[in-house]
Amino acid sequence: MQERFETFTVLINRISRSIRRIKNREMAAFGLRSVHISCLYYVYTTGAATVTQLGEYCEEDKAGISRAVGFLEKNGYLTRDPADGKRYNSPLFLTEKGRESGQRIAEKIGAVLDEVGREMDETERAEFYRCLSAVSERLRRIADKGEETGEQDGCAHLK
Repeated sequence: MQERFETFTVLINRISRSIRRIKNREMAAFGLRSVHISCLYYVYTTGAATVTQLGEYCEEDKAGISRAVGFLEKNGYLTRDPADGKRYNSPLFLTEKGRESGQRIAEKIGAVLDEVGREMDETERAEFYRCLSAVSERLRRIADKGEETGEQDGCAHLK
């Protein structure tokens, strides 16, 4: 059991750390941080997004997304409709600079994903993502259950 736990947590942490390192290295040419890259990518792929939606897509807190969006607006990557007074609900759009960056980011992400999945066929890739999604959802439920009950481990229902 302990070996399974250690393998699971080490691999998850290693994957997360590697993704962050790749983002930081590959995107250094843009002068942007990881959260900026995620925001630009999601606005590029969806066409428009609100701050609230970006928080959900990027799995970042509201304050972090607000800072990232502020930086991206200030530096000419994003714009919003000034007629809409509510900042969190007004859609964000890419400027020309943002579209060019978004396209380059999407191409780099595509290349990394192609390399990661090179040794998997479509069936294996689909099964991998199904399993990864199931693990993610189950962990989210356990975490949420602990928050609802005030328990530190969130696993009282497993005892």
